[in-house]
Amino acid sequence: MTTLAATATTSGTLAGLLCPLLMITTLCYGIGCWFWPFATCRKCSGSGRRRFPFGRAFGLCRRCAGDGRRLRIGRRIINGLRELHDKGAR
Repeated sequence: MTTLAATATTSGTLAGLLCPLLMITTLCYGIGCWFWPFATCRKCSGSGRRRFPFGRAFGLCRRCAGDGRRLRIGRRIINGLRELHDKGAR
């Protein structure tokens, strides 16, 4: 009986393609959050005003405080890491 040597497979796996793609996507999102930290508020669509349920009156949006912009989740993470670094440097 002949023995067969182990050979490497030539076909790539899904994990081998998914891992670098996920890392590149995360890096691009982090760079985007660094340069553009704010996004439009989803509650008021960036207008800063919110219509009251009854009547024609408008009020300031509670989520963005009338600014029309919100801080992105990625930027909140960057700010938290920066605060953690600053506390550790003292």
